[in-house]
Amino acid sequence: MTVIHLKILPQHEGQRLDRYLADQRPEFSRSRLQKLIVEGAVCINGKTTRSSYRVVAGDSITINIPPPTDSAINPEDIPLDIFFEDDHVLVLDKPAGMIVHPAGRVTSGTLVNALLSHCTHLSGINGVLRPGIVHRLDKDTSGLMVVAKSDEGHRGLATQLEARSMDRRYLALIWGGFETDEGRAEAPIGRHPKDRKRMAVSQNGKFAVTRWKIKARYDFLSLLSLALETGRTHQIRVHLAHLNRPVFGDPLYSGREERLQGIAPLFRREATHLLAQTNRQMLHATQLTFVHPVTKKEMMFEAHPPEDMQNVIDILATQ
Repeated sequence: MTVIHLKILPQHEGQRLDRYLADQRPEFSRSRLQKLIVEGAVCINGKTTRSSYRVVAGDSITINIPPPTDSAINPEDIPLDIFFEDDHVLVLDKPAGMIVHPAGRVTSGTLVNALLSHCTHLSGINGVLRPGIVHRLDKDTSGLMVVAKSDEGHRGLATQLEARSMDRRYLALIWGGFETDEGRAEAPIGRHPKDRKRMAVSQNGKFAVTRWKIKARYDFLSLLSLALETGRTHQIRVHLAHLNRPVFGDPLYSGREERLQGIAPLFRREATHLLAQTNRQMLHATQLTFVHPVTKKEMMFEAHPPEDMQNVIDILATQ
């Protein structure tokens, strides 16, 4: 069992326990920390408590991390497009249509199922349902991800994510375009008030920043390069929809047929044809740069868009 000791400083007084721990120990997801608190693995001054406890300066916190247990998830021999692998990290190109980890009724066909078959060990920091998972991509977003095989690797990668020093670049096809060649979207993101499957720009949401640059302009679409300064759920999709430039093909954020009436009649037939080429958002994690958590070498990877997205780009380029 691993034991972590923390002492509350005056500047942190009044914070919720779970939020404080998530800020101080970025290698753990907040849900993982909340589970540890419920299980009695987190003590304040020697006593168990609740996630909602407001910390007081001078409090002593002890976190008892239980040893890894056998996963209830079945390994599945699903092919993986691996770009790099050593004892600490693994970099891969996730295909569209693959969920990252089991959740709810989804227990098979996920990236975690595939990783458990491929790897003899994965970091257990985020629990048995999310072994090795440091960050995520949406089910129908393709592209580069880094996975932690060791706890040391997990801690180092999580620290870079928290410090915003891990560089993640995306390509997206969007409806319409922008007058300027580059820009920055800064708007807080939270749960949609009516639809639990969606996120939305919300005054009470979490701080979120996305930078974008136009790579190509077409008749009714644009190709963007985007960089995340934060990593909120659906961040790029929500920010672009908020700017009335949703990702082309996005069924959740008004990026499909509902946009046809907003473009010139001359282009509607072609837009309809292109929509028929894909059933997902045209969003791809194309570049990933980070410092290896153990060797301290900078590592940069690039993955070209998958066939469905590249086909649409090629058709647009011949206009």
